[in-house]
Amino acid sequence: MAKQKMTVKEQENKEAPIQGDVLEAVLSHVPLIDLVPAAIVSKAWRRAVSWSLRDPNRVKPWLIVYLQTTMAPYTITTYAYDPQSHVWIEIQGPSVKHVSDLRSSNSTLLYMLSPCKFAFSLDPLRLTWQPADAPMVWRTDPIVAMVGHHLVVAGGACEYEDDPLAVEIYDLKARTWERCDSMPEILKDSAASTWISVAVVNEAKMYVTEKCSGRTYGFDLNTKTWIGPFDLRPDGTGFCWVIGFAGGRLILAGLLGKAEDVKSVKLWEVSGELLEHRKEIGEMPEELIEKFKGNSPCIWSMGMSAVADFVYLHNPSDPGEVIQCQIVNGVCRWDSVRNAVVNDTTRMQRIVVSCANVGMGDLRSAMDMGLEIRKMSV
Repeated sequence: MAKQKMTVKEQENKEAPIQGDVLEAVLSHVPLIDLVPAAIVSKAWRRAVSWSLRDPNRVKPWLIVYLQTTMAPYTITTYAYDPQSHVWIEIQGPSVKHVSDLRSSNSTLLYMLSPCKFAFSLDPLRLTWQPADAPMVWRTDPIVAMVGHHLVVAGGACEYEDDPLAVEIYDLKARTWERCDSMPEILKDSAASTWISVAVVNEAKMYVTEKCSGRTYGFDLNTKTWIGPFDLRPDGTGFCWVIGFAGGRLILAGLLGKAEDVKSVKLWEVSGELLEHRKEIGEMPEELIEKFKGNSPCIWSMGMSAVADFVYLHNPSDPGEVIQCQIVNGVCRWDSVRNAVVNDTTRMQRIVVSCANVGMGDLRSAMDMGLEIRKMSV
């Protein structure tokens, strides 16, 4: 049968391909996870995807929540929230040989540590793990932070060790450990990640803050020595202080009032050679404070994850709601994120809250690894 010619009307009604500025405009509203398959449709689409990502506000740091089962095989599942598109995704990560409980005392890395093994992950979605020899000192709850190309492991030593304030540095290039000056003696009763908040400010310096007192010390990787103390508290009304690094500045967050009656949550920018300058940049709205509290009758601590110009705050006792703060021109923009991971089943598992800059390359790598990635309905 001869092929029938299309009528003029049929040709006019034939769907025209989306391309050019129209395609870029459409893709600018598409969640990042959906741009990965879109980029392989054709060269034109790949080019349009790249153009749609030109806006620096197009990609924002993701909230990352890790869930580890408490029984063999101790499976780790990664959940991520994209604040730009308000989409939660679940990533069934590769199997990780169990070393110990999953931990993170700083936003830049995830680790597992036992007396004889050490494993850490640095990529944004924490999908690849690097094994290393365990530190020379047996530790149960240390402060661990990535400073330059070194891992600094401080405090948290087992009670049987001679020096609970011991500090060791792992060189990622040489793959060797080095012992250096111990933490200041005054931190002897609080030298653990449970009681200490840590922030890395550049390639060679980190700060640790005692949560209950605001007492702060700095560690210089170049000289391998400690400086301080500095008192970061703007006033005497706070009972919990944590630090992070966001927007190119050291950020202090404080719980004000009492553990059983939190009156306010504030953020300050800290600067100066001796950290003597503090500028209040935001106060959490009252309605978000109630969400932050959750069902906890008392709040004794606060978790902070910070990267780029985003700060995420949560109540470790009830992380069902995570408070999001974006710092724009020194001013806080507040919002909240319902933690889609937390439910009656997962509350009995180990939950670690962090954040990271996630890009197209990271998602493409996860897909290339054959990992199952799916959007969550919340």
